[in-house]
Amino acid sequence: MATRGSRSEKVKRIFQQFDLNSDGGLNREEMAALVVAVNPRVKFSEEQINAILDEVFRTYGEFIDGDKGLTYEGLLRTYDDGAGDVDRDFDALELELNSDGISEAAEASSSIADEGVMEAQKKQRTAAWAVSPNHGIVFDDTWKIVDDLEILIKRLKAKQAKDGKLKGDNVDTFSDAGWSRELGPSSEISDKRIIWEESGHDYTSFVKELAALRTRADGARSREEAFDGHMAIGRVLYEHQLFKEALFSFKRACELQPVDVRPHFRTGNCLYVLGRYREAKEEFLLALEAAEAGGNQWTYLLPQIYVNLGIALEGEGMVLSACEYYREAAILCPTHYRALKLLGSALFGVGEYRAAVKALEEAIYLKPDYADAHCDLASALHAMGEDEKAIEVFQKAIDLKPGHVDALYNLGGLYMDLGRYQRASEMYTRVLTLWPNHWRAQLNMAVSLLGAGESEEAKKTLKQALKMTNRVELHDAIYHLKQLQKKKVKRNGTTNGESPFVTVELSKFKILGEKTTQRQELRNALQIRAFQRITRLTRCDVELLKKEMSENDVPVSYSGGGVPEKSIRKPNLEEILRKWLNFLKPEIFQGAVKGINERILSVLDESGSGRVDLGMFFAVLAPLCSGSPEKRKRVAFDALYWRPVNEGGFQIKRVDAVGYIKLLRAIYLPSQGISEILEVHGETDSSIVSFNEFQVMFDDRDWGFGILSTLVKLEAGDRNRHGSRVCSVCRYPIIGSRFKEMKSSFNLCSQCYGEGKVPSSSRQLEEYKFKEYGSESDAMKDKCLCFPVHSSEE
Repeated sequence: MATRGSRSEKVKRIFQQFDLNSDGGLNREEMAALVVAVNPRVKFSEEQINAILDEVFRTYGEFIDGDKGLTYEGLLRTYDDGAGDVDRDFDALELELNSDGISEAAEASSSIADEGVMEAQKKQRTAAWAVSPNHGIVFDDTWKIVDDLEILIKRLKAKQAKDGKLKGDNVDTFSDAGWSRELGPSSEISDKRIIWEESGHDYTSFVKELAALRTRADGARSREEAFDGHMAIGRVLYEHQLFKEALFSFKRACELQPVDVRPHFRTGNCLYVLGRYREAKEEFLLALEAAEAGGNQWTYLLPQIYVNLGIALEGEGMVLSACEYYREAAILCPTHYRALKLLGSALFGVGEYRAAVKALEEAIYLKPDYADAHCDLASALHAMGEDEKAIEVFQKAIDLKPGHVDALYNLGGLYMDLGRYQRASEMYTRVLTLWPNHWRAQLNMAVSLLGAGESEEAKKTLKQALKMTNRVELHDAIYHLKQLQKKKVKRNGTTNGESPFVTVELSKFKILGEKTTQRQELRNALQIRAFQRITRLTRCDVELLKKEMSENDVPVSYSGGGVPEKSIRKPNLEEILRKWLNFLKPEIFQGAVKGINERILSVLDESGSGRVDLGMFFAVLAPLCSGSPEKRKRVAFDALYWRPVNEGGFQIKRVDAVGYIKLLRAIYLPSQGISEILEVHGETDSSIVSFNEFQVMFDDRDWGFGILSTLVKLEAGDRNRHGSRVCSVCRYPIIGSRFKEMKSSFNLCSQCYGEGKVPSSSRQLEEYKFKEYGSESDAMKDKCLCFPVHSSEE
């Protein structure tokens, strides 16, 4: 990767190449030639060229020198803002650097500069940022501080490298996150990051000498000069990945000039790199506030603030909120391919696949060699079922970056989904070559080997995964494999040449006893339970919804049909969810929001306005939260009553109750037809219902949501195991209810029972009679009741 010095040299060579009249500026004709030349595969129309030029000349107006056009500093700024890729453009133009220029730009000073050093030499010794407009060094004394700091860092680096304490020695590859690279925790950044040893004497001495330099900055003749000194110290430290020390300097700069955008922006960058995402978000919000208050002075910086704010929000798991800021960045700077890529990735993360594909394709159009964008595009295509196209795009990402772990891992998952187990195994092998401790890749490789019929290899691979992590799912997988081996499953996945199970039609499944759940009802309840697990709603007390309604004063707005409602934007709704689920890690919370967005918000926001009826949302969520069934129904009723259409009494309109149940079934029981609800109950009924009447409607198993009782039973039995008993079909240990077929005496887990599977090895019957046991104690009681009690006289 190019050093910072060579980067500015490349921009200078590009500028000189197209400054045909050598007047020090690129006019519209020269800029148009540059745009076309660096995009040889794109055929621009005249309208597109004019639109691009209008945007550049408007956004970078402060760098326009009259009729001469965009200055060199302006072109450098466009690259700094992510509007183009210097290395790609330089290669496309087949230019060459002046070797002397490179060495001069990269040359570091070897002694403390004296006051007689010329300005040009200062610029050559220092990073490109130091001489850039608005962000460079202003005062001469600051140059002296910077030169002294460079020497201190060089000395520390030499000592730690000599002692073998410095890890990842590659400073130049970690780009300035705030200007030219997204802040996301990509492997490209983490692999090349320097880790300084902070506990030794060398580092302590460095910190003391650094404190002396800070004291010199504080002793400047003016507040502005002190600010200049601390900002420069922070930038140099950040360049060398001394983030904790850089943070201290940027915070001091914030104290000196609280309304300046730059120190808040830089502080946010440091906090993000240090993993302090919430604090980073707050600093970026302060930077945004300062930029918006500063008029046109900071307009060019707004897209990058929006991008970094979005990335910080993603660090907290707030992906819906991040989408809003990425959109703003893309609107302000349509050529900001990183903003478009991040937008596409975030949309994919919340399950909005079509919108994700559109944004990612735009990012790739602007930067065809963007491997990360290709990877996420392929994932979105796979989610939409376009598997063959997804394979091509994954392969393109790997061609662009052969060590792209995410692309290799996700392509392996795609091959698994398609049943191409051998190819999947190859992908996971490549992942493990690059990342030997990737336990998920190790586990998936074992599954793919099992699918390919290589049971012994699968067993060895699983044991390797177990050495990497002690997660319970690995123990279950090993136990499952042993059970399959006991059954002598053949290479093609069959036993004795037959399928290991047969699927029986619904009418042949009979139940014994009132407590045994019907097969179809259990299957529906299992699907809802799976949604609960993804969203972690069972860990959210239903009383929190009631509290939110009493404390949240949402203004009344009117829908397109003129109906009053308390609506809220999706990002604001995400904030409420985060408050309820604050115990979740960011990546787990993101998965919860994705599930809610796909399953619930997509139905409530059918028009795509981005707003949701908050009362209806609470009512739909209530049945899946923790609490007794009565509490859940009560909160659902209160949420309907809380809506503006029902305020003013202690009852709700029947039509609203019916509409609610219709939504509930549409969201959680989509396979059950719900159009009959309106036909039977009527949509124009103006009568009202009390809570007791609402409960009767809710508990109706045919027209309401009576499945809640089955769902509650599943929740209670989540951790119930039945000793060493395994399911006769899937061979996994039975967790939850056990369904025993009373004639053939085989056992099924809830999943196989719901899917109507019976073991092919058992005797085929005209009908199967099942009894449900919630625990082994229930089974023991039932067994005891089966034996007649004889009197002592007999």
